[in-house]
Amino acid sequence: MAKCDFCGKSVTFGIKVSHSHRRSNRTWRANIKRVKAVVDGSPKKVYACTRCLRSGKVTRAV
Repeated sequence: MAKCDFCGKSVTFGIKVSHSHRRSNRTWRANIKRVKAVVDGSPKKVYACTRCLRSGKVTRAV
């Protein structure tokens, strides 16, 4: 479950290319944290990416 509940950022797929140019599939995983945040006025555990946490889209519950 690597998906941000606020911006929808999730896994991205691509191709890894070695020095000899052999190609294989790879993934980039979003930096997702499970945090306690205020959602609709009540604290709730949600998944949020670190960019949403830094930018202030997510209000952390204490």
